Amino acid sequence: MQTFVTDWIRKWARYTPTRMAIREYDCGLQWTYTELDRGASAIAVFLQKELKLRKGDRLTVLSRNRAEYVFLFLACVKCGVILVPLNFRLTVRELNRLLQDAEPSILIYEQEYENMIPKLQLPVQCKALEISVIEPFIRKPPPAAPEVLAPEIHAGDPVMILYTSGTTGLPKGALITHKMLFWNSVNTALRLNITSADHTQNFAPFFHTGGWNVLLTPFLHHGASLTLLRQFDADLILELIEKERTTLLFGVPTMLQMMADSDQFNNADMSSVRYAIVGGAPMPIPLINRWHEKGIAIRQGYGLTEVGPNCFSLHQDDAVRKKGSIGFPNFYIEAKAVQANGRRCKSGEVGELWLKSPVVTPGYWRKPEETAAAITDGWFHTGDMVTVDEEGFYYVVDRKKNMYISGGENVYPAEIERFLESIDGVQEAAVIGVPDEKWGEVGKACIVVEKHKKLSVQKILERCSGNLAKYKIPKEIEFVKELPRNEAGKIDRISLKKMHHTNH
Repeated sequence: MQTFVTDWIRKWARYTPTRMAIREYDCGLQWTYTELDRGASAIAVFLQKELKLRKGDRLTVLSRNRAEYVFLFLACVKCGVILVPLNFRLTVRELNRLLQDAEPSILIYEQEYENMIPKLQLPVQCKALEISVIEPFIRKPPPAAPEVLAPEIHAGDPVMILYTSGTTGLPKGALITHKMLFWNSVNTALRLNITSADHTQNFAPFFHTGGWNVLLTPFLHHGASLTLLRQFDADLILELIEKERTTLLFGVPTMLQMMADSDQFNNADMSSVRYAIVGGAPMPIPLINRWHEKGIAIRQGYGLTEVGPNCFSLHQDDAVRKKGSIGFPNFYIEAKAVQANGRRCKSGEVGELWLKSPVVTPGYWRKPEETAAAITDGWFHTGDMVTVDEEGFYYVVDRKKNMYISGGENVYPAEIERFLESIDGVQEAAVIGVPDEKWGEVGKACIVVEKHKKLSVQKILERCSGNLAKYKIPKEIEFVKELPRNEAGKIDRISLKKMHHTNH
């Protein structure tokens, strides 16, 4: 495939020139597809002529969500530059690791992070620019889209590098290609019925695949519209859903819990919402029921940075019947559960989830060994342990790395967590393996109790007895106010283990 594989904006600027594409809530501005195309083209020319960037050069961005960020991404698509979003929550030391790995030519930063810039170890060739440098191109887009010096861009060329969270070591940069964006959009639209009439709010941070690829890029591919928010705000989103007649909503279970806990939730008019798409972790049944009572269909799914990320979808009609399931693979994705010896699992057997699809990454940036270890004959090893039932529905048992071995038995914390969360009064639970002289490792449960409820260790253990095998029952239980989470909203088990070792 040749030039502008994912330059969808140029097409929509011709088809629907006056339709709104994006709105930024904080600055109160919005842009049509024509304005989006002209502004992105002007920035692409600026990158080429003024900053001397060429195809394959890396452009890093340190910023919260804002319109300039989206314009920069679209400009990179046009001229073949690789966008590298940086996690603004990282320390200087952690950011330096990413900068040394990516070796960018340009760092674009938001004023909020200006004090960090002198402390960063920028590569010799890298120039740091405040993001306002591109404001003129978007505040008043040119009357016509300037001609970009278009290099030959192929489907397999990277358009973005997204760094994984690095919970098991140094972060790895997953290559995101034009082909991946296209097929992810096709998969997403086929399962969610996306059309040009759809609208959503985008608040997931852009250093995370969810910020770009759950809804933003599929929406731009289909000529839909979205409102950018700098961060998650439950009350504001409920207000905007009603005001803007939102049709699709994406969030992790924690976000939907915060929205359900809001004083505005019961009275909010969400009749326009077709689905709430949930990922990152299984959504508790009581929370699903709460949203169903509001008439909102819950579409649970599964994905990861290196594949998609929209890989699985559970139809809302099966949300309760197949509780805990991620559904089955999206249209253009093959999946299988595999034993350690490479044998495909039988129904009910636990195995690692492997995925094969045009949305699989070609690999990790400058990490050939990690790439070779992660991909076998096009099959990506997800590191997630799953089972498949007789109807073909997949269930994530746990992350392979979260498993611990107690007395020779494999224990998957997610299974225990689901049971603990079924106990009346338990809001959330996280289980980690901790050292034990007799069994090697045993389980420790960290439990958040619902407001106005009381629970004791004895009551928890009584419920576990007879419902969980003895080796699965946590040997230690700690009640906590909240569970630590990483930037993706997932439970930070590394922090839990550090807390345990600090206290023992």
